[in-house]
Amino acid sequence: MEAADRRPLLVSKGWVQAVLIVVLFGFFVLGLLAYRTYQAKPPTPQRVVDPGGTVLYTAKDITAGQQVFLHNGLMEYGSVFGHGAYLGPDYTADYLRRSSDLVRRSYGGARSDAAARRTIRDFRTNRYDDRSGTLTLTAPQAAAHRRLIGYYSRFFSEPTTKHGLRPDAITDRRQLAQLTAFFGWTAWAGSTNRPGRDYSYTNNWPPEPRVDNTPTANVVVWSVLSLIALLGGIGILFGVFGRWRFLGWHGREQATLSFRAPGDVALTPGQRACAWFFFVMAALFLLQTFVGAASQHYRAEIASFFGVDLAQVFPYNLMRTWHVQLALF
Repeated sequence: MEAADRRPLLVSKGWVQAVLIVVLFGFFVLGLLAYRTYQAKPPTPQRVVDPGGTVLYTAKDITAGQQVFLHNGLMEYGSVFGHGAYLGPDYTADYLRRSSDLVRRSYGGARSDAAARRTIRDFRTNRYDDRSGTLTLTAPQAAAHRRLIGYYSRFFSEPTTKHGLRPDAITDRRQLAQLTAFFGWTAWAGSTNRPGRDYSYTNNWPPEPRVDNTPTANVVVWSVLSLIALLGGIGILFGVFGRWRFLGWHGREQATLSFRAPGDVALTPGQRACAWFFFVMAALFLLQTFVGAASQHYRAEIASFFGVDLAQVFPYNLMRTWHVQLALF
């Protein structure tokens, strides 16, 4: 009797099987791409030196700088390689722009064509020695890196909230040097030609015209094709799902629905127990709304929230983090 009275699936079993195949195929492709990405990742130099052999930073500094970046929630403030939040700068592009400006200035300035060509050559030429794990920068590049340590040190140790960060966000000089090393490595990976190729380890991303870093044709073509495949696939799915009855879904369109007044329906113990879930969920949603509104207000007025210096207690990266976390909760 129980088997006979069991309610059948709203859709045919063919749809369930199709979904299973799509999920398995999708995760297989994701796993393959993750493997390929790991294999083709840019190298992390053991040492980055100037032409005289003086060490600017090491692989440990790059890793430690990434930890400083994540520990201070800077992914929820700026971005690296274009991934992150967008109130602050993309630090890959920011380092690349500032360092290329300094290098070009050392070669003769913005009006010199020779300086422009030498700057492009400095940044596009791959001077990484895989056998020794040593990356050698040109003298202007090394000088630019040293100057940028000072710039980022001042930026992150700013005693005010004018950038949307808490005052004195990062003040440790060693951490600031490591953070700059991390930015420098990302800029190198994004601009230096991959061995045997005329594009960088990141397919010339982020773009920077000062070093002739323009997105490759593959980036544009595959981005467009992926968007077409996504929208086209969704359209085909809905078209097939709504067109043919033998696939299911249409079987209960004629079912008669009956309604009863809420007072005529007795709540089960399970439904009563779930009431607290909905109360807590509503409270979290309300809090998330306020947090989201505050984080978006930073884009209109960074240093003030209707006259209140909100970043003293709730800087932008903290608010954005909790906007996401409350959605998960």
